[in-house]
Amino acid sequence: MARVGRANARRIAEFANKHRLPSVGFPEDGMLLSYGADFLDSLRRAAVLTKKILDGAKPGDLPFEQPTKFTLVINLRTAKALGLTVPSALLLRADEKIE
Repeated sequence: MARVGRANARRIAEFANKHRLPSVGFPEDGMLLSYGADFLDSLRRAAVLTKKILDGAKPGDLPFEQPTKFTLVINLRTAKALGLTVPSALLLRADEKIE
């Protein structure tokens, strides 16, 4: 699934890796890691709010919601290619590891 800003992610990752620069963005495209709001959880929360509106709630009466679930993804192939050792504490906290 294409996301906004992702069109050049693979090219950016290739450039960063070629120049041995750790990069944060889309690990599945070759960047080292990502940390941010869980996309699917945000969609679920949006669906709950949409249902409330369809059931008659006024949008202005609904509370502003901030993300509550965040994910850390580490690309271990990229780390190895860059000659980096990912600390075990960070690996234990990762939600996903790309090997």
